[in-house]
Amino acid sequence: MSSELHVDVSAGIAVLTLNRPAQQNAFTPTMAAELSAALQRCDVEDAIRAVIITGTPPAFCAGADLSNRVGEVSATLDPPPWRVRKPVIAAVNGHAVGIGLALALQCDLRYMAHDAVYGLNQVRRGVMADGYAHWTLPRLIGMANAADIMLTGRTFDGDEAKAMGIANSCLPAGEVLPTALAVAHDIVNGSAPLPVALSKRLLWEGIGMSSTMVGHLEHDLNQHVAKSIDGGEAMAAFKDRRQPNWTGSVSSEWPAWEVEGERERPSLD
Repeated sequence: MSSELHVDVSAGIAVLTLNRPAQQNAFTPTMAAELSAALQRCDVEDAIRAVIITGTPPAFCAGADLSNRVGEVSATLDPPPWRVRKPVIAAVNGHAVGIGLALALQCDLRYMAHDAVYGLNQVRRGVMADGYAHWTLPRLIGMANAADIMLTGRTFDGDEAKAMGIANSCLPAGEVLPTALAVAHDIVNGSAPLPVALSKRLLWEGIGMSSTMVGHLEHDLNQHVAKSIDGGEAMAAFKDRRQPNWTGSVSSEWPAWEVEGERERPSLD
């Protein structure tokens, strides 16, 4: 347990909590390094099936620590949450501004407090938003809404975040983390890890592909999954009329994609 990031792993779920409450969890280079290390661990450990990123109340992350010079603090993590081969859920339980919102945008799902303040306000400080915000935000809410948020630097609340499509759900602050945990438990207890990991990767990478390429990948990935440990378990559970017991390994069963004939597959590793 570090001073700037708390890591708790239980029942297949890793909860990563930004922990500088006196500074509203303002982001620092130390926090970025610790969060990157935690996400690397989540990616490779099969025992971790889902990840939640949240903040010690009262904020999620109120932006960069301004005691550092502009440009010294970044939400460009290694790996970014969308590259982690487990679902990453942002439990945005308070204000998320600048880097704070950029971090949430990198996650797969976002549950957000309705009465908090959100925004990418960097242009009002003479700099540009970073943390991949120019890539994630248009994917989530379209170019027009992304331009409105990023070019004005204005703030908005959770209700507007939900209406635009940033938030999966808008809730009272105290219900955000319990809701994220309930979703994570549902994934852990109900979904096979390898198909979840591959579906996540294809969702993020498929937007830039043709429908034909996505169709080929869906077919080929399903062929790979069918031969996996949990592919066999799925068939056995269906025949026995019972719930499946997923024991597959994302780390050891992850496919390696190479050039096949005239068609080069996008790298999924």
